[in-house]
Amino acid sequence: MTAGKKRLLALGIAMVCTAALAAGAGQWHWTFGTLRLDPMVLAASIVGLAASALILLSSFRSDDGSNALIRLDWFLPMLRRPKAGKAVSPSILGRTMRRVMPSTLQSDWSTKRRGPVRRWLRRLGPSWTAAPVRRLVQGTCLVTFWILFFYVCWPYDARPALVQPASTGWLLQTVDQQSGEVRFQGDDSTDASIEAGDYFVIDTGVTDDAAADLGQFRIDMNSDGTISLKPSQTKAAGQWDAFFFGTGPYDLYAMRPGQWPSHYADNLRGKERLPAELFLIIDPLVSLSTAVASRSLVWSLTAAGVILIVCVLIPRGFCGYLCPLGTTIDLFDWLVAGRVGRFRVPDGGWWVHIKYYLLAGTMIAAVGGVLISGFFSAIPVVTRGMLFLLDPVQTGATRGWHLIPPINAGHIVSLLLFAAVLCLGFLRPRFWCKYVCPSGAVFSVGNLLRATERKVESSCIHCNKCVEICPFDAIKPDFTTRGTDCTMCQSCGGVCPTHAIKFVERTNLVQLKTFDDPPTGESSLGRRGFLSAVGGSAAAVVGSVGAVAATKAFGAKLSDDESFRPVRPPGSVPEQEFLQMCIRCGECFKACPNNVLQPEGFQQGLEGLWTPMVQADWAGCESSCNACGQVCPTGAIRTLPIEEKRHARMGLAILNESTCLPLAGKEDCDLCVQECQAAGYHAIEYTQVGVQTDESGMPIEGTGFLAPLVIDDACVGCGLCQTRCYAINVKDRGVLDESAIVVFAGGDREDRLMKGSYRELHEQRTGGAAKDPTPTGHGKRSQTAAPKGGGAPGTARSDSQDPFGLGGDADPFGLGDSVGSESTTPDAHPATDTDDLDPFGIGIETDAGQTPSDDDSPF
Repeated sequence: MTAGKKRLLALGIAMVCTAALAAGAGQWHWTFGTLRLDPMVLAASIVGLAASALILLSSFRSDDGSNALIRLDWFLPMLRRPKAGKAVSPSILGRTMRRVMPSTLQSDWSTKRRGPVRRWLRRLGPSWTAAPVRRLVQGTCLVTFWILFFYVCWPYDARPALVQPASTGWLLQTVDQQSGEVRFQGDDSTDASIEAGDYFVIDTGVTDDAAADLGQFRIDMNSDGTISLKPSQTKAAGQWDAFFFGTGPYDLYAMRPGQWPSHYADNLRGKERLPAELFLIIDPLVSLSTAVASRSLVWSLTAAGVILIVCVLIPRGFCGYLCPLGTTIDLFDWLVAGRVGRFRVPDGGWWVHIKYYLLAGTMIAAVGGVLISGFFSAIPVVTRGMLFLLDPVQTGATRGWHLIPPINAGHIVSLLLFAAVLCLGFLRPRFWCKYVCPSGAVFSVGNLLRATERKVESSCIHCNKCVEICPFDAIKPDFTTRGTDCTMCQSCGGVCPTHAIKFVERTNLVQLKTFDDPPTGESSLGRRGFLSAVGGSAAAVVGSVGAVAATKAFGAKLSDDESFRPVRPPGSVPEQEFLQMCIRCGECFKACPNNVLQPEGFQQGLEGLWTPMVQADWAGCESSCNACGQVCPTGAIRTLPIEEKRHARMGLAILNESTCLPLAGKEDCDLCVQECQAAGYHAIEYTQVGVQTDESGMPIEGTGFLAPLVIDDACVGCGLCQTRCYAINVKDRGVLDESAIVVFAGGDREDRLMKGSYRELHEQRTGGAAKDPTPTGHGKRSQTAAPKGGGAPGTARSDSQDPFGLGGDADPFGLGDSVGSESTTPDAHPATDTDDLDPFGIGIETDAGQTPSDDDSPF
């Protein structure tokens, strides 16, 4: 097959695969990370693209006599006078640049005079001169990582959507139930130039919001001030009655008024051109260790498999080109460590295989159900480093320094670990990448299946320049290649004065130099190597087994009911699986608005270190946000649509009756009620407590207090109530030492599912269809005044139901069960036999001399 036909075939395969990916990206949404692509389609497309790249590269066979089927030379070769009849350079980059670059910018090979581009690259450094493609890819990936972390995951540019009518003042003309057509005529004030699309029809003459919403319709015809609408979905016969009994005029809305806010979720989705957790999902150790520890198929295994397939073509390409930690280490070595030489160690020693022992220890611990890869995997290390080091600077500079959450011991440990990774560069450049990184060890093992390889031809003059510039210690003393360490960075090819280095298929043996010349002194496994391997392996086994044993003994202790139970993010899998799946990367902290999620310290030992927990004293979970699940790379936090997230219980808000201001008989307080109403959960209602009675047993007007009452089945544990109580009563007024309402997790206070619907679980628990909570004022605090009689705000009854004008309060005097109605007391505050003795909440004492209390209360 000719070179032209090969290129056409490669182009055709690439177009088909790209079309498959584009079609998927158009209809699939990034959920398990970001884009939920069918794993088979994704894998097949990547393999197809890799095959097309191989075919394309094989078409660029040069006439240098190497007979290479694949030539992956993209380094910038040294200037050398060409031999008669030979090309100046066989590299793809060189041939391409000579064709597209103006001659004034090119170097003169016959006189070895450098052109402007080479002179500019020399100012940047020898690695830029030798391998500019690699440096450009590295820089691009590092900038992409920064953009994804500091921009895409930055939630504070989200703004609530303003729900305004698209067109107003329409009057009903006709309704045809058989065809489903509804005609409206505009009045003098109506803007009839409304665009085609789906709209919600709202009857402005009806005061009840639910009855005013007539559903979603599509504009079928618009002419001469008349529009014809048809329902977007099939409507039941009874639903047409609203048109017959409606009064109008009618307004058309593009967004349903009063619908659940989703601006944080929409903001993240709109900015994710690439998944925010992209680099985490292509770190194979993250997904491999998580899958083993949790005994489950982690979704990011697909991405790990794809990057490993790509690295068959470009061995350890992740380490040499993509890894943002490696590029960060390069920058630190260039700025700091490279200028200090007093701590240097030789290039050989017991430390050269640490990465393999760390990899073995990590996987053995994962087999034991303990996930420690988050401590050592490349991307979690750099992500946490950026989070704890630079995110406070971003927050303080843009939002205010007082909004930076306090640090704990976990922050310090992570920062010290990140600093240690960078400071290893004082021993040798890129010491971490060469000898320590277990993520790199995964690729080194994968290099055993490499399809391409660095080869050295017999024209090598033993100048040692390749050894000096190699950033991964991948070149032996005889200038041949350590196949498991080479990253195909091609820096060596750019400094070779005789062009003796080529990157070709692994089976190419043409014109190669003699091995062990000069002698390397290396053997496959000598006595010292054997002892080192045995010692390292023993250390890995003992260390991992010790980590598992210590975790079981001093970890979360989930079998102990009295152990610490943090409030986890909404959608978190059960606690045991959560600890086995959370990679401690910190991505959810960055994406969480107002720092609701903060890293756990040592409350659960090392097992819980850096895992996310809700700090409701600092902030509560926003009802319009589901970002934590969207950016989780392992599925420890499930990806939930807003409709599901609103029913996912993180915990249960419990009132401390001894400190709550109205319950303690001090003053009225409805901060938590108002916050819960504004969020749309309506899980806290009003009740009346401490009412005094006269001699006839009638309540005395003006006595008692309005108090909150938590409805267990409606509470999701968002913590907004706790945040409000802490901010006002503790920090601002100083009347409390701690919040009087606190969210607690554990047991039946939370819902933790590996799979399935939280909405359906809510329906099963409540015995009926789940009601969609409705926010008040689209995220703003409710302006509804507290009812004087203690009733829940926003409720209305007919005169027959409320003959005395009590405002819909079925129990205006706080009688609870004593009036014969069904109790709304939540499970956390069960009714006791003493309720009948104290129907007005005066706080009488029992025979034992104590006020009745809830034995199950955590307070």
